[in-house]
Amino acid sequence: MEQRDLKGCTLFVTGASRGIGLAIALRAAKDGGNIAVIAKTAKPHPRLPGTIYTAAKEIENAGGKALPLPVDIRSEEQVADAVTRCVREFGGIDVLVNNASAIQLTRADATELKRFDLMHDVNARGTFLCAKLCLPHLIGRENPHVLTIAPPISIHPRWFAQHTAYTVSKFAMAMLTFGLAAEWKAEGVAFNCLWPKTVIRTAALALVPGIDPLRCRKPEIVAEAAHVILNRDAGAFTGRFCIDEDVLHEAGVTDFTGYAVDPRQKLLADLFLE
Repeated sequence: MEQRDLKGCTLFVTGASRGIGLAIALRAAKDGGNIAVIAKTAKPHPRLPGTIYTAAKEIENAGGKALPLPVDIRSEEQVADAVTRCVREFGGIDVLVNNASAIQLTRADATELKRFDLMHDVNARGTFLCAKLCLPHLIGRENPHVLTIAPPISIHPRWFAQHTAYTVSKFAMAMLTFGLAAEWKAEGVAFNCLWPKTVIRTAALALVPGIDPLRCRKPEIVAEAAHVILNRDAGAFTGRFCIDEDVLHEAGVTDFTGYAVDPRQKLLADLFLE
Protein backbone atom coordinates (compact mmCIF):
# COMPACT_ATOMS: atom_id res chain seq x y z
CA MET A 1 0.00 0.00 0.00
CA GLU A 2 1.12 3.56 -0.66
CA GLN A 3 2.48 5.41 2.35
CA ARG A 4 1.28 8.88 1.39
CA ASP A 5 -1.63 10.25 3.35
CA LEU A 6 -4.36 12.88 3.48
CA LYS A 7 -3.24 14.64 6.65
CA GLY A 8 -4.43 18.22 6.62
CA CYS A 9 -6.36 17.74 3.37
CA THR A 10 -9.97 18.86 3.18
CA LEU A 11 -12.53 16.51 1.65
CA PHE A 12 -16.05 17.52 0.59
CA VAL A 13 -17.89 14.17 0.68
CA THR A 14 -21.50 13.81 -0.48
CA GLY A 15 -23.67 11.05 0.92
CA ALA A 16 -21.28 10.90 3.86
CA SER A 17 -23.70 10.02 6.64
CA ARG A 18 -23.40 6.27 6.02
CA GLY A 19 -22.12 3.54 3.71
CA ILE A 20 -19.33 4.11 1.20
CA GLY A 21 -19.27 7.88 1.73
CA LEU A 22 -18.76 7.49 5.47
CA ALA A 23 -16.12 4.79 4.94
CA ILE A 24 -14.13 7.11 2.63
CA ALA A 25 -14.45 9.91 5.19
CA LEU A 26 -13.28 7.67 8.03
CA ARG A 27 -10.25 6.50 6.02
CA ALA A 28 -9.25 10.12 5.45
CA ALA A 29 -9.89 10.86 9.13
CA LYS A 30 -7.35 8.20 10.12
CA ASP A 31 -4.75 10.33 8.34
CA GLY A 32 -5.89 13.49 10.11
CA GLY A 33 -7.98 14.87 7.27
CA ASN A 34 -10.75 17.47 7.42
CA ILE A 35 -14.14 16.29 6.17
CA ALA A 36 -17.23 18.27 5.23
CA VAL A 37 -19.99 15.73 5.87
CA ILE A 38 -22.54 16.45 3.15
CA ALA A 39 -25.89 14.64 3.30
CA LYS A 40 -29.61 15.22 3.73
CA THR A 41 -29.93 13.16 6.91
CA ALA A 42 -29.89 15.63 9.79
CA LYS A 43 -32.53 13.65 11.72
CA PRO A 44 -32.60 9.85 12.04
CA HIS A 45 -34.04 8.09 8.98
CA PRO A 46 -36.89 5.66 9.71
CA ARG A 47 -35.20 2.82 7.82
CA LEU A 48 -31.50 3.77 7.54
CA PRO A 49 -29.00 4.32 10.36
CA GLY A 50 -26.77 7.37 10.73
CA THR A 51 -27.01 11.14 10.41
CA ILE A 52 -24.49 13.81 9.50
CA TYR A 53 -23.95 14.33 13.22
CA THR A 54 -23.29 10.67 14.10
CA ALA A 55 -20.95 10.51 11.08
CA ALA A 56 -19.11 13.62 12.29
CA LYS A 57 -18.63 12.07 15.71
CA GLU A 58 -17.18 8.90 14.14
CA ILE A 59 -14.85 10.99 11.99
CA GLU A 60 -13.55 12.93 14.96
CA ASN A 61 -13.14 9.74 16.99
CA ALA A 62 -11.05 8.37 14.11
CA GLY A 63 -8.67 11.33 14.24
CA GLY A 64 -10.13 13.77 11.72
CA LYS A 65 -11.98 17.07 11.87
CA ALA A 66 -15.60 17.12 10.77
CA LEU A 67 -18.04 19.77 9.60
CA PRO A 68 -21.56 18.28 9.38
CA LEU A 69 -23.69 20.14 6.85
CA PRO A 70 -27.31 19.26 5.98
CA VAL A 71 -27.43 19.50 2.20
CA ASP A 72 -29.72 18.31 -0.58
CA ILE A 73 -27.35 18.25 -3.54
CA ARG A 74 -30.26 18.99 -5.87
CA SER A 75 -30.24 22.53 -4.46
CA GLU A 76 -27.72 24.95 -5.95
CA GLU A 77 -28.20 27.30 -3.00
CA GLN A 78 -27.57 24.59 -0.40
CA VAL A 79 -24.47 23.26 -2.16
CA ALA A 80 -23.09 26.77 -2.66
CA ASP A 81 -23.60 27.55 1.02
CA ALA A 82 -21.94 24.28 2.05
CA VAL A 83 -18.92 24.98 -0.15
CA THR A 84 -18.60 28.46 1.36
CA ARG A 85 -18.85 27.12 4.91
CA CYS A 86 -16.33 24.35 4.19
CA VAL A 87 -13.79 26.82 2.80
CA ARG A 88 -14.38 29.19 5.71
CA GLU A 89 -13.89 26.38 8.25
CA PHE A 90 -10.92 24.58 6.70
CA GLY A 91 -9.32 27.13 4.38
CA GLY A 92 -10.02 25.41 1.08
CA ILE A 93 -11.01 22.15 -0.62
CA ASP A 94 -8.54 19.50 -1.80
CA VAL A 95 -10.91 16.65 -2.66
CA LEU A 96 -14.51 16.31 -3.80
CA VAL A 97 -16.07 12.86 -3.47
CA ASN A 98 -19.27 12.53 -5.50
CA ASN A 99 -20.77 9.60 -3.65
CA ALA A 100 -24.43 10.60 -3.14
CA SER A 101 -26.70 8.57 -5.39
CA ALA A 102 -30.33 7.52 -5.79
CA ILE A 103 -31.27 4.03 -6.97
CA GLN A 104 -34.35 2.19 -8.19
CA LEU A 105 -33.86 -0.96 -10.23
CA THR A 106 -37.14 -0.98 -12.16
CA ARG A 107 -38.23 -1.12 -15.79
CA ALA A 108 -39.94 1.87 -17.37
CA ASP A 109 -43.48 0.75 -16.55
CA ALA A 110 -42.61 0.56 -12.84
CA THR A 111 -40.53 3.76 -12.70
CA GLU A 112 -42.55 6.79 -11.70
CA LEU A 113 -41.46 10.05 -13.30
CA LYS A 114 -40.75 11.56 -9.90
CA ARG A 115 -38.32 8.69 -9.26
CA PHE A 116 -36.75 9.15 -12.71
CA ASP A 117 -36.29 12.83 -11.90
CA LEU A 118 -34.82 12.03 -8.48
CA MET A 119 -32.18 9.67 -9.91
CA HIS A 120 -31.13 12.12 -12.59
CA ASP A 121 -31.25 15.15 -10.32
CA VAL A 122 -29.13 13.50 -7.63
CA ASN A 123 -26.85 11.32 -9.74
CA ALA A 124 -26.18 13.44 -12.83
CA ARG A 125 -27.11 17.01 -11.90
CA GLY A 126 -25.79 16.69 -8.34
CA THR A 127 -22.44 15.38 -9.55
CA PHE A 128 -22.11 18.25 -12.02
CA LEU A 129 -23.29 20.87 -9.53
CA CYS A 130 -20.87 19.83 -6.80
CA ALA A 131 -17.99 19.73 -9.27
CA LYS A 132 -18.86 23.12 -10.71
CA LEU A 133 -19.05 24.82 -7.32
CA CYS A 134 -15.98 23.10 -5.83
CA LEU A 135 -13.75 23.68 -8.86
CA PRO A 136 -12.79 27.30 -8.07
CA HIS A 137 -11.45 26.08 -4.72
CA LEU A 138 -9.77 22.93 -6.09
CA ILE A 139 -7.77 24.80 -8.73
CA GLY A 140 -4.34 25.70 -7.39
CA ARG A 141 -4.36 23.19 -4.52
CA GLU A 142 -1.34 20.92 -4.14
CA ASN A 143 -3.05 17.71 -5.34
CA PRO A 144 -6.70 18.37 -6.21
CA HIS A 145 -8.96 15.39 -6.92
CA VAL A 146 -12.59 14.76 -7.77
CA LEU A 147 -13.62 11.14 -7.27
CA THR A 148 -17.04 9.94 -8.44
CA ILE A 149 -18.56 6.64 -7.35
CA ALA A 150 -19.71 5.59 -10.81
CA PRO A 151 -19.15 2.59 -13.09
CA PRO A 152 -17.17 2.16 -16.28
CA ILE A 153 -19.45 2.83 -19.24
CA SER A 154 -20.77 -0.20 -21.09
CA ILE A 155 -23.30 -0.18 -23.92
CA HIS A 156 -24.19 -3.86 -23.45
CA PRO A 157 -27.99 -4.27 -23.47
CA ARG A 158 -27.90 -6.37 -20.28
CA TRP A 159 -27.22 -3.25 -18.21
CA PHE A 160 -30.27 -1.48 -19.63
CA ALA A 161 -32.77 -4.31 -19.99
CA GLN A 162 -34.13 -4.23 -16.42
CA HIS A 163 -33.49 -0.67 -15.22
CA THR A 164 -32.82 1.82 -18.02
CA ALA A 165 -33.54 4.91 -15.90
CA TYR A 166 -31.02 4.01 -13.19
CA THR A 167 -28.39 2.85 -15.69
CA VAL A 168 -28.56 6.08 -17.68
CA SER A 169 -28.24 8.14 -14.48
CA LYS A 170 -25.13 6.24 -13.33
CA PHE A 171 -23.52 6.36 -16.78
CA ALA A 172 -24.26 10.10 -16.80
CA MET A 173 -22.20 10.44 -13.60
CA ALA A 174 -19.38 8.57 -15.32
CA MET A 175 -19.56 10.58 -18.55
CA LEU A 176 -19.64 13.89 -16.69
CA THR A 177 -16.55 12.89 -14.74
CA PHE A 178 -14.74 11.76 -17.89
CA GLY A 179 -15.66 15.00 -19.65
CA LEU A 180 -14.60 17.20 -16.76
CA ALA A 181 -11.27 15.37 -16.65
CA ALA A 182 -10.62 16.61 -20.17
CA GLU A 183 -11.96 20.11 -19.46
CA TRP A 184 -9.74 20.68 -16.43
CA LYS A 185 -6.63 18.63 -17.21
CA ALA A 186 -4.59 21.74 -17.97
CA GLU A 187 -5.45 23.15 -14.52
CA GLY A 188 -4.20 19.96 -12.85
CA VAL A 189 -7.51 18.87 -11.30
CA ALA A 190 -7.97 15.09 -11.48
CA PHE A 191 -11.41 13.63 -12.21
CA ASN A 192 -11.74 9.85 -11.83
CA CYS A 193 -14.44 7.26 -11.27
CA LEU A 194 -14.32 4.38 -8.80
CA TRP A 195 -16.63 1.36 -8.74
CA PRO A 196 -16.66 -1.81 -6.62
CA LYS A 197 -15.95 -5.17 -8.22
CA THR A 198 -18.48 -6.81 -5.91
CA VAL A 199 -21.71 -5.66 -4.31
CA ILE A 200 -20.99 -3.66 -1.15
CA ARG A 201 -23.03 -4.21 1.98
CA THR A 202 -24.53 -0.91 3.04
CA ALA A 203 -27.67 0.01 4.93
CA ALA A 204 -29.25 1.11 1.65
CA LEU A 205 -28.75 -2.41 0.29
CA ALA A 206 -31.71 -3.49 2.42
CA LEU A 207 -33.89 -1.37 0.13
CA VAL A 208 -32.83 -3.43 -2.92
CA PRO A 209 -34.65 -6.78 -2.94
CA GLY A 210 -32.99 -10.10 -3.71
CA ILE A 211 -29.41 -9.42 -2.54
CA ASP A 212 -27.83 -11.63 0.10
CA PRO A 213 -25.73 -9.33 2.32
CA LEU A 214 -23.49 -12.26 3.27
CA ARG A 215 -22.28 -12.42 -0.35
CA CYS A 216 -21.06 -8.82 -0.28
CA ARG A 217 -17.95 -6.95 0.72
CA LYS A 218 -17.66 -4.18 3.29
CA PRO A 219 -17.47 -0.48 2.30
CA GLU A 220 -13.89 -0.33 3.61
CA ILE A 221 -12.55 -1.90 0.40
CA VAL A 222 -13.88 1.04 -1.62
CA ALA A 223 -12.50 3.46 0.98
CA GLU A 224 -9.02 1.93 0.78
CA ALA A 225 -9.07 2.11 -3.02
CA ALA A 226 -10.24 5.73 -2.85
CA HIS A 227 -7.37 6.50 -0.48
CA VAL A 228 -4.88 5.13 -3.01
CA ILE A 229 -6.39 7.17 -5.86
CA LEU A 230 -6.56 10.40 -3.86
CA ASN A 231 -2.87 10.13 -3.05
CA ARG A 232 -1.85 9.77 -6.70
CA ASP A 233 -0.50 12.69 -8.70
CA ALA A 234 -3.57 14.61 -9.86
CA GLY A 235 -1.72 15.98 -12.87
CA ALA A 236 -0.94 12.51 -14.20
CA PHE A 237 -3.80 10.32 -13.00
CA THR A 238 -7.08 11.59 -14.42
CA GLY A 239 -9.92 10.46 -16.68
CA ARG A 240 -9.79 6.89 -15.38
CA PHE A 241 -12.49 4.34 -14.66
CA CYS A 242 -11.13 2.44 -11.66
CA ILE A 243 -12.29 -0.80 -10.00
CA ASP A 244 -11.57 -1.07 -6.28
CA GLU A 245 -9.94 -4.50 -6.37
CA ASP A 246 -7.73 -3.57 -9.33
CA VAL A 247 -6.55 -0.38 -7.61
CA LEU A 248 -5.59 -2.31 -4.49
CA HIS A 249 -3.87 -5.07 -6.50
CA GLU A 250 -1.70 -2.38 -8.12
CA ALA A 251 -0.95 -1.00 -4.63
CA GLY A 252 0.32 -4.40 -3.49
CA VAL A 253 -2.73 -5.89 -1.75
CA THR A 254 -3.01 -9.64 -2.34
CA ASP A 255 -5.42 -10.79 0.38
CA PHE A 256 -9.00 -9.53 0.14
CA THR A 257 -10.66 -11.94 2.53
CA GLY A 258 -10.81 -9.35 5.31
CA TYR A 259 -13.14 -7.21 3.21
CA ALA A 260 -15.74 -9.97 2.79
CA VAL A 261 -18.81 -9.91 5.01
CA ASP A 262 -18.55 -13.71 5.13
CA PRO A 263 -15.36 -15.12 3.53
CA ARG A 264 -17.06 -18.51 3.13
CA GLN A 265 -19.64 -17.13 0.68
CA LYS A 266 -19.26 -16.63 -3.07
CA LEU A 267 -19.20 -12.90 -3.77
CA LEU A 268 -21.77 -11.16 -5.95
CA ALA A 269 -20.38 -9.13 -8.86
CA ASP A 270 -21.62 -5.56 -8.92
CA LEU A 271 -23.69 -4.07 -11.72
CA PHE A 272 -22.11 -2.86 -14.96
CA LEU A 273 -19.05 -5.14 -14.80
CA GLU A 274 -18.52 -7.79 -17.45
